[in-house]
Amino acid sequence: MKKVVFILFNLLTITAMAQTKGRFEVHDFENFKLHVYYTNDALGDASYIVEGENGLVTMEQPLFKDNVTEFDAYLTKLGKPVAQRITDYHVGGTGSHDVVMAEGMPEFTKGPVYGGMMQGFARAFGDALTAMPTGKATEVAFGTTQTWAGVTFAFSHGASSDFPGASILIGGKAYYTHWTPAKAHVSHLQISSRAAINAEIEEAEKSLGTGAELFIGGHGGAAKRDAVEFKIAYLKKMNELLASSSTPQAFVEAMKQAYPGLPGENGLNDLAKALFAGK
Repeated sequence: MKKVVFILFNLLTITAMAQTKGRFEVHDFENFKLHVYYTNDALGDASYIVEGENGLVTMEQPLFKDNVTEFDAYLTKLGKPVAQRITDYHVGGTGSHDVVMAEGMPEFTKGPVYGGMMQGFARAFGDALTAMPTGKATEVAFGTTQTWAGVTFAFSHGASSDFPGASILIGGKAYYTHWTPAKAHVSHLQISSRAAINAEIEEAEKSLGTGAELFIGGHGGAAKRDAVEFKIAYLKKMNELLASSSTPQAFVEAMKQAYPGLPGENGLNDLAKALFAGK
């Protein structure tokens, strides 16, 4: 919990910025379409619409008003009823609609860590945030597979170092977890401790074992299998460099040398602070 609080305090340092409207991209699978909404918001969030033959399922609806308006307008244009709304890691603009959440998450979102994070966002972003949802939240058990709009959603535990949300395999083709894998340095918000490195490796290896073709997250959007493979190799290398680095500065330099020019280099100092905390 101490490490989770560390994540919270760092999230609250994000500075409010002007909204840039988002964009959609569509991935067409055999029995469903996945609409990815890149919000371009201050938190780097992504939202999703799973389109079955006769219905829709939303996931991680946006948090900022401008994005909620844009997302809802797009949802309406699809012309199909919404069969279900999934709130996994991110509470968003679902309004009075009922939602489903992984077991344990409804209570967690009301607690001091997640609740405190949302209060911090309210102070930072003010009126730009949408009203908090008022609909009923029903819990979905881990290890179960649900079918909505003719598409399967298999719920499993996410990374053990993260909030108690779910990784969700959608239609056997798309794998959702909190953070989209990327060919970039990881954020200290995702890897906030040494234990988190191994937890994320385990989760990434699990995702590859599902046979999914597309990998999506609440932060980032969509990526292919090569991004997951990169993430695993990158985190294993990080473990090696941590073992051989006696100071945060030495670790940062070692990471730069191992991955010259990799995006996200300016976040390595914060990552090092997190990984060397208490050392």
